[in-house]
Amino acid sequence: MNVSLQREKQDDAGEATAVADACFARFIDVQKSYDGVELVVKGFNLDVRRGEFVTLLGPSGSGKTTCLMMMAGFETPTHGQILLQGEPIDDLPPHKRGIGMVFQNYALFPHMSVAENLAFPLQVRHLPKEEIKRQVARALAMVRLDDFGDRRPAQLSGGQQQRVALARALVFEPELVLMDEPLGALDKNLREEMQYEIKRIHAELGVTMIYVTHDQTEALTMSDRIAVFNDGVVQQLASPETLYEAPENAFVANFIGENNRLHGEVIESIGDRCEVRLDSGETVAARPVAAGGIGARTTLSLRPERVGIVGEGDEAAFDNRFQAEVREVIYLGDHLRTRLEVCGNDEFIIKTPNAKGFPSLRPGQTVEVGWSSRDCRALDA
Repeated sequence: MNVSLQREKQDDAGEATAVADACFARFIDVQKSYDGVELVVKGFNLDVRRGEFVTLLGPSGSGKTTCLMMMAGFETPTHGQILLQGEPIDDLPPHKRGIGMVFQNYALFPHMSVAENLAFPLQVRHLPKEEIKRQVARALAMVRLDDFGDRRPAQLSGGQQQRVALARALVFEPELVLMDEPLGALDKNLREEMQYEIKRIHAELGVTMIYVTHDQTEALTMSDRIAVFNDGVVQQLASPETLYEAPENAFVANFIGENNRLHGEVIESIGDRCEVRLDSGETVAARPVAAGGIGARTTLSLRPERVGIVGEGDEAAFDNRFQAEVREVIYLGDHLRTRLEVCGNDEFIIKTPNAKGFPSLRPGQTVEVGWSSRDCRALDA
């Protein structure tokens, strides 16, 4: 064999081994069908690094919870393989996988006290009584419920019950914790509080977490990386910042954060700039991301905070400028939300931060708005 070719193959094998060693949990070409015909998960591949917080995000029915249940052992893949620490676990029953699990409905035993709920996973593992007592106390302290061990779940608030459910998933010190919409039953303030609580615990313990939610704010707040699901397929896997700032397709752009969309046809494309003729007739300069060639239909994606009103000091960067009519102005404290009609779109939103006060706007007023082509992404139609 040619020496350079042999060395190249050895390097590739070494790189593959290094990747496998770095991955704590792996989904390899996993598919799932419940009826033998329709796939709810289609060719799912994901490598989760040790200590990472990965969120599976998507609308209801997109396949994210099914993937979590397959990792937990409650569902079996129709095709593909799931590895944990490099070993296949498809034939292992759930209780032998050593995985902590947190459900949306808490799944606490109502007839047991908080301490007894936490002790249960340790008792089935036949730990000594003193060790159980020590680990229960440690878990209660971790979720800041030191004085609640003697209470029953019914005596706790929703947020406290969710803390107990989290503590129970962590009490036996698993290396992997799965969470299925764990904050879905909480009100807004409690949800936000628990997001930061889970993030704090993850940082303190360094445990690997896979989290399922349909709430984009949760995903952006808590995750190292996010896999965005739609119709059983991962649309994009990236950091929260990358998903928001650089969505690869129109679904991700629309699902992550608020997004202005304009539809049209590519009429020119050179390098990192293209020209799009909108359905309303105007021409917009944009950054071609997934727009196709000349003549292709495209959706322009533009974040509301990247649009400004000409005359407010930011127009130097605006190579796109259009007349707009103000339809609605809403004061939200930290920013002003303005809905306008722009280029035939009467649901076009601008968010103006409350840094130096707000521009004086009123419904019916005509203004000029603008944005940079660098902030306008030409995506699939």
